[in-house]
Amino acid sequence: MASCPLATGALQTRGLAPEHTSGMSTGSHRDRVAATIRVSSRPLDDDQIAERTGVSPRQTVNQICRALERAGMVRRRPGPDGKIVNEWLGDKDQDRDRDPGSIPGPVSTPASGKGAAAAPAAGADGAVPAGDSAEQRGAERVMLDLLGSQLGLELNPATIPVPSGERVQVDGADVSRTVLAECWAHQGPPKSAQKHKVLADAFKLAWIATTIYPRPQLILCLSDPLAAAPFLPGARSWASRALQDHLIAVRVVSLPGDLRQRLLEAQHRQYR
Repeated sequence: MASCPLATGALQTRGLAPEHTSGMSTGSHRDRVAATIRVSSRPLDDDQIAERTGVSPRQTVNQICRALERAGMVRRRPGPDGKIVNEWLGDKDQDRDRDPGSIPGPVSTPASGKGAAAAPAAGADGAVPAGDSAEQRGAERVMLDLLGSQLGLELNPATIPVPSGERVQVDGADVSRTVLAECWAHQGPPKSAQKHKVLADAFKLAWIATTIYPRPQLILCLSDPLAAAPFLPGARSWASRALQDHLIAVRVVSLPGDLRQRLLEAQHRQYR
């Protein structure tokens, strides 16, 4: 996944020391940790950050968080259960120039062993292969955190068993299963096949909701008004009416400009 220039620059100018772990770039680790703390709806401890980012060993996360604290970007303090949590303070200079809702780049996919998909390797020239979806996966994690912040909940990918024995994966759910969400990070108007993908996600939500009592709130989360347009209330489409009749809400969250640009570039690679 491409690192975020804003976050990388802010961290480098603060003089953070390098860490070398897991064969991944230092900037990538720092960007992931900083982005995860920033978009979370509540302060996170080091274990939670390690799980969300896939950065290992845990000591690397601890070192990065301490460096962020020294840089004045994070406050480390005891949390409700006594563990030290990390609260985002931000880079004051850059935050003044940034939109209030912006974030420093995509968060990584979950750690290995928890259903994470391995990010495709770059070629010898450093280019990411056409068809790579790392940007989409990272953006969907950011979208979940932004949606969770709006709802006052922590949303994470979940596998939900149903009485008939099948196990269904959803992009996001809270621990109490009061909200189930599917995310689609596509930018721009959807093609016909892409509309079918979104409606398949909606059908999955509607079906799994019949096995949960009380019925959870169902949300399709998108990140571009053009992508969401065919599904929003008021659209002249059967899909819009069907979603309303099945009580599936469509929510649009705003991604930062640099992340949207990376998504557009990834889409261009996939369809060229």
